Amino acid sequence: MSALIEEDEISQEAELVWLEDVGTLDYVRQSLDRLPTRRGRPAYHRDGRMVGYAVLGPQAKASRSSGTFRRRVFWLLPHDRDADPAGLYASSAPAEAIDPRTLTPCAKGYKTERSEGGPPSRAMREMGITLPL
Repeated sequence: MSALIEEDEISQEAELVWLEDVGTLDYVRQSLDRLPTRRGRPAYHRDGRMVGYAVLGPQAKASRSSGTFRRRVFWLLPHDRDADPAGLYASSAPAEAIDPRTLTPCAKGYKTERSEGGPPSRAMREMGITLPL
C-alpha cells in the first residue's frame, strides 16, 4: 500500500512510535487506517503483529463523514521474512512493504534492495555499502 499513500495524507504526523527494534527488520508492512484518535496505540485486528504506528499532531482534522483520523500502522504477518526467512518472501517483499529505515514522520518510505531480499547491487558494492541480510 505504500505506493498508494500520498504525502498529503501523512503530512500531519508528529512522530512514529516503534513497538520493537525495526533495525532488525528487513521490511514492515504499512497501511493507512481510519482510527478514532490522533494519538495512542491503536487496536490491532490483523493476523500477525503491529510493530509501530504514527501519532498525529493537534492540527490534524478528523474526517467530516466518519469522525476518524487516517493514521499509518506498521505490521507483519506470521509468514513474513522475519518469522520465516526461507518462506514466501525470502527473496521478495509484499506490495505494501517498505524498509523501516526509510521512514520518518510525514515521509512514506520506500523499498530497498534489503527489503526486497536481494543482494546488494554492483553500485552498492563499489561504494562499499554492505547490508546485513
